[in-house]
Amino acid sequence: MIKLTIDNRTIEVQPGTSVWQAAQSVGIEIPTMCYLEGTEHFTSCMICLVKDAKNGRFFASCSTPVIEGQVIISNDEETIESRKAALELLLSEHVGDCEAPCQLVCPAHMNIPLMNRLIAKGDFEKALEVVKRDIALPSILGRICPAPCEAGCRRKQVDESVSICLLKRYVGDEDLKSGKPYQPQLAELSGKKVAVIGSGPAGLAAAYYLQIKGHQAVIFEKNSGAGGELLQIGSEILPAEIIEQEVAQIVATGVQIKLNEFIDDNSFTELQTKFDAVVVATGTVAEGTSAFFLKTTKTGIEADKSSYLTSIPKVFAVGNSLRASKLAVRSVGQGKEVATIIDNYFKTDEVSGYPERFNSKFGRLAEVEFIQYQKDSENAPRQKADQSGFTKEAAIREAKRCMHCDCRNPESCVLRELSHRYQAVQKRFQTSERLNVEKFIHREGIVYEPAKCIKCGICVRLTRQHQEEFGFTFIGRGFDVKIDVPFNESVQKGLEKTAAIVAKACPTGALAMFGVEEQL
Repeated sequence: MIKLTIDNRTIEVQPGTSVWQAAQSVGIEIPTMCYLEGTEHFTSCMICLVKDAKNGRFFASCSTPVIEGQVIISNDEETIESRKAALELLLSEHVGDCEAPCQLVCPAHMNIPLMNRLIAKGDFEKALEVVKRDIALPSILGRICPAPCEAGCRRKQVDESVSICLLKRYVGDEDLKSGKPYQPQLAELSGKKVAVIGSGPAGLAAAYYLQIKGHQAVIFEKNSGAGGELLQIGSEILPAEIIEQEVAQIVATGVQIKLNEFIDDNSFTELQTKFDAVVVATGTVAEGTSAFFLKTTKTGIEADKSSYLTSIPKVFAVGNSLRASKLAVRSVGQGKEVATIIDNYFKTDEVSGYPERFNSKFGRLAEVEFIQYQKDSENAPRQKADQSGFTKEAAIREAKRCMHCDCRNPESCVLRELSHRYQAVQKRFQTSERLNVEKFIHREGIVYEPAKCIKCGICVRLTRQHQEEFGFTFIGRGFDVKIDVPFNESVQKGLEKTAAIVAKACPTGALAMFGVEEQL
């Protein structure tokens, strides 16, 4: 047996064990992207760097065997910085979006490409479920939203943007007409209660998502009907029955709405006593008016931009009470976010900002890349809709126009997770023009995008291990090396046996499942 020390812990392991394996054996996590159990070592990503405490040198732990008496440091500031630099070098050549531009510019951050893929399949129920993860009022917003997401749609560079807002409206309306509208799975009630002042888009969304998370939400509305400023919109644009139906869906989760309840300074103080948190969603706060003892600015109530916490503990403000806006989708998005923040506060007793993940992005498409993205979409003109919205056939065809700019592996991408953990900066080492995007579609539902590849070699080892006739290999030398199928054969020929195997093992979205089920 060989004895060594890692992070002040003495370990005994068999000769031939790698430092990485020795660390794993006692629960010390060292990240890696190029290591795969059951395949030979191939040191490339350099994310698993550790430091020899005796000489200060760094080395790759996944391919270095243990030595008697080694003293290793895996988690000091210098080691962490070296991993961050390794990640930033990989990111400098990584051409891919974690999330599509349309999703990034949507104030509610809805997963638009996934909704589109489900509509294209005709699975409207699942599409509605995806929408409601982020947007509590799809039929309402589908009628009044100015669709900032469509301004970010890459299809706009080719011809016209996808009609995202109308597609959202279609699945919302179909759900309301179904007779059994979608109801989310509710967490067990926590015993916590939250008062929500105002039943406009922000208040309704906050209450909806709080209730889903298991916290009893009670809305206090000064008027005789719920909806806030939505009720001021003409019925030719937003029929009253649509508001009533979507509010009813929120009430069906267990949210309580108390109408004709005007909250003044005295009753506000009482709410603070009776409830575990208060959300102010009253709509526009006029300059100089009272706002429940809260600090105000020229635009509205003063609150932390990332957590929505006001000057009073346990009191949060969202929507137009912060700043007047005609974007109801922004209010809905803030309602969802404040529910997550309050849920986390109840669990940790700390108020922190809404969690944001690392997001790789590469900007506009070059004209030569249009054809690559159209491989994944239908080459059809933007579909027309009448006053009642899309027909089923038009909705499916419009959804098929989506070019799916998002990554197909956004949740399990190791590159993204580690970049987030180490707070990597994507552009730190970018010095030259980026690679052009290419897409290769495999019949087994796999998409291969070489510009996302970090050359970890896992697919090369797997196709060799499974004795593919062609497989993948390294082509070229030095900085120009790339992974491809030899002899100019197609990806189809290269992955006759192993398409699903290599897609599952790929640590980025370079090789990923082409379908939608893996994201549901």
